[in-house]
Amino acid sequence: MTPRYSSRWPSGSASTLIPDSPQAASTASVAEPAFVASPVAAAARRSNGDERFVTEARFYHKLSNGRVHCTLCPRECNPGDGVRGYCGVRENRGGVLYTLVHSRVCAAHIDPVEKKPLFHYLPGTGAFSVATAGCNVNCKFCQNWELSQAAPEDAPAEFMPPEKVLNLALQYHCPTIAFTYTEPIIASEFVVDTAELAHRNGLRTIAISNGYIHKDALEAVYGRMDAVKIDLKAFSESYYRKTVAGELKPVLETLVALAKLGKWTEIVYLLVPALNDGDEELTALARWIKENLGADVPLHFSQFHPDYKMLDVAVTPVPSLERAKQISDAVGLHFVYIGNVPGHPAQNTCCPQCGSMLVERTGFEIQKMLIRDGACPFCAHAIPGIWCATT
Repeated sequence: MTPRYSSRWPSGSASTLIPDSPQAASTASVAEPAFVASPVAAAARRSNGDERFVTEARFYHKLSNGRVHCTLCPRECNPGDGVRGYCGVRENRGGVLYTLVHSRVCAAHIDPVEKKPLFHYLPGTGAFSVATAGCNVNCKFCQNWELSQAAPEDAPAEFMPPEKVLNLALQYHCPTIAFTYTEPIIASEFVVDTAELAHRNGLRTIAISNGYIHKDALEAVYGRMDAVKIDLKAFSESYYRKTVAGELKPVLETLVALAKLGKWTEIVYLLVPALNDGDEELTALARWIKENLGADVPLHFSQFHPDYKMLDVAVTPVPSLERAKQISDAVGLHFVYIGNVPGHPAQNTCCPQCGSMLVERTGFEIQKMLIRDGACPFCAHAIPGIWCATT
């Protein structure tokens, strides 16, 4: 297979850029794209034009005291009139909860799907990737904090309704639309409307999520996805409380729910030195995945780089990533990868039965793709994943 995409951007980081021509899409690491969102003055961003992005939210109940009860994520915010929830994008207006970010795209780019990272989903293809402002957690290491922790009116954005997202994805020959960079679930109305339109027109959709979601919302929103990548921040509640401002238990419940829904799911674990890289924690993580999700769920150990509120923490040593992989391999997980270390052999996909290398990667670029009809060509062992557009 000839690789179509490569990238110079680190895994997981957002860009507010899209290529300025279809030709640029095939060489995203070389061409300098055009800016998609036009910065405007704060006063203009707070004008009546913002009403284009406002629509009544789903997943909430009205309360008798004029408050509303949001049921989108485990925070279950109960904002009063004129108050927003924790995510900053859902506001109570006169006892009705509104989303402020429908079609309010603050980042759009064509990414190789390997950048998400999804390694067992249409390798070598591009995903038209969009984001809206806000998040329902506050990770101290967030690469995209300028978007995830911003109020919608403070993040330069473009009005990009589902029809425009679809047309751009088709224009740049992307088989997939990705909701990424920030937490997609808090823009669930936009995500659902776009996904339904995409599927009616033969495109797929994926979500890159923290998994901090209520079950009903997960089934209604991510039930419309073709694949989901979950960032599992750690395997301890204390880390989630101190570093993420969230909880571990709901994320584990999300992973189990996705498995029951039959959604292709991959997991990323950002390995932070001295904080979530202990042998006992990693062993417990691998065992939980094997027992609750199965040995075939891909697990990506990603290298930490200082950012946001964790500038004093060192980059994850490569030997630490290799030890994490060794622990997971020993537990019996079949597809354990090392991320953010371009050229590392643990970015390749190997057959768990015969050991043959089946997909060779350099960074986000596919060098070799040997899987045929979803199986190893050397021993015929089935390799789980979505390997072509018809599977």
